[in-house]
Amino acid sequence: MTAVSVAPPRRVNPRRTLRHGLTLAWRNVAQLRHSPEKLLDTTLMPVVFLLLFLYVFGGAVAGDTRSYLQLLLPGLVAQMAMFATQGLGTALNEDIHRGVFDRFRSLPIARSAPLVGAVLGDTVRFFVMMAVLTGFGMALGFRFQTDPVSVLAAFALAYVFYLAMSWLSVIVGLLAPTPATVQGLTFVLVMPLTFGSSVLVPDTSTMPGWLEAWTKVNPVSHLADAVRALTVGGPLGDHAWWTLGWAAGIVVVAFPVAMWLYGRRT
Repeated sequence: MTAVSVAPPRRVNPRRTLRHGLTLAWRNVAQLRHSPEKLLDTTLMPVVFLLLFLYVFGGAVAGDTRSYLQLLLPGLVAQMAMFATQGLGTALNEDIHRGVFDRFRSLPIARSAPLVGAVLGDTVRFFVMMAVLTGFGMALGFRFQTDPVSVLAAFALAYVFYLAMSWLSVIVGLLAPTPATVQGLTFVLVMPLTFGSSVLVPDTSTMPGWLEAWTKVNPVSHLADAVRALTVGGPLGDHAWWTLGWAAGIVVVAFPVAMWLYGRRT
């Protein structure tokens, strides 16, 4: 058996770390180009969720589907930002089991580059989901009610939160024993955050007290309310700041944990 040679540790500055991460990110993008079927779930999920929630809850929540669509689609931006992270943990776990990360360790690259590259490369899923959700929603009658700068700010905020949550998906991918278990674990993480929020029901005052209290601290609620304010109008309040604060806190905690697990796992 031939042992894998591990490159000696070397100091890598932040600029080279970013360059190494972007190089490995392009590897993930290239894989999607050669296997576009991997984006099938990413393409269909926004369509299925939008149709399902719109016609099941539209009349009950807003009186008609057209009015509810204006409330629902911005909320689904927050939900899709969460669901877009699920494939990352699975792909990462598969690479580890195939020995891909052992090869990365033999290269003179930044230690964090494989994980950074995985997160940045998976960004394609986020943009595909947002494009499909917005395009299909507009075909159904959704219209932005604010200026282009506010709309771009809404999607930028969702992207920042998506990047932060991606590190939790990385942790799940590093902890899970097999790729088959990653989806189940991320589902348990994502479901309470997305459905126990203001994503589907902007007015949470009718919820039981304990659930309403949870929605008020839930970062997904802050993101959904911020996106609504920035895309269809209404008071923004401090929802954007809470979203950014949650994103920063998640990265500060999750990134070191992911790096530690990566060192132990590989």
